Parts: sequence; structure tokens; C-alpha cells
Amino acid sequence: MRVVIAGGPGKIALLLERLLAERGDQAVGLIRNPAHAAEVRAADAEAVACDLEAATAEDVTALVAGADAVVFAAGADPGSGAARKDAVDRAAAVLMADAAERARDPDWTIVRPGGLTDDPAAGRIRLAPPPVPPGTIPRADVAAVIAALLDHAGTWHQTLELTGGQTPLDEAISTIS
Repeated sequence: MRVVIAGGPGKIALLLERLLAERGDQAVGLIRNPAHAAEVRAADAEAVACDLEAATAEDVTALVAGADAVVFAAGADPGSGAARKDAVDRAAAVLMADAAERARDPDWTIVRPGGLTDDPAAGRIRLAPPPVPPGTIPRADVAAVIAALLDHAGTWHQTLELTGGQTPLDEAISTIS
């Protein structure tokens, strides 16, 4: 499976790229800054330069053409102002979705994680359609859930909220699909 990931050098993206490589998939991490290419390659992913704040829909469509999946894991830095947050967190997400739609007939799943931590993966989650009570979740568990959802057509066309919980990851996903 070829998976294009926006925000390739981000914490969740790097974890996802490693998971995908371990299972034999090809991860392609989109990077805004070429200085991050080595980080993405170290996660056994291909690094491709693409500034989503400057790219056109045609540019991004060409990058996602032929991909089996597209993951939007980009985000403005915590200290960014409102304009940059809008440009990355909203406009770039819309650009990626539009490009995926142009390149193929997309199935989609939206995963909205709770507060992110750098704790080790717990492997136990709460995954359900909204609303899910507020909570936190390790980034490693978010990456594991995304990787698993790529293989579960039963979760397509759903918005799912994700926090830490008591249910083993595979069981939680099976319950949704």
C-alpha cells in the first residue's frame, strides 16, 4: 500500500511512517522544509518536498495520484498565529482532500484525537463516533489507529473521536467496522 502523509516530519507522521514500513507499505512523507528530509528517510519513508501553504491543487493531485491512501497529519506549530493555523490546519487539509478527490474516488475516515501526549503507546483506546468524553491519547496510539484503519473499509465515511481508554485497539476498531 502506498500512503502519502501530509506533515511527514511531524511526531504522529514519523510514528505512522515507521509502522507502515514495518508492515511492508510504502510511506511518502510530504515535507515543507527540505531540512526535514533526513528525519522522514530515517523512518523508512520517502521524503517529498511540498509546501501545502503554497502548492496548488494540481501540484498536490500529482503527488497523491496512484496512492492507496492519503493521511493528513500536518498542523501549525503550537506557537503559530491564527493566520498560520488557518492556512495549515484548515486550508491545507481542504487542499489535500480536494487533491485526493481529483486523483481517485476517495473513501475517507476522519479521526479526531483528544489531547496528544508523548507517552508510550498503551494499546487501549476509546474510538467512537462523536461525542466521546474529553481525554488524552499517546501519539503512538494515534499512529497505530491510523495504520489499522487503513485496512478497515467498515470505518469509511465516518468521523471518529479517539482518546485513551480500556478497549484493546483491534477490538475497538472491530466494533466500529
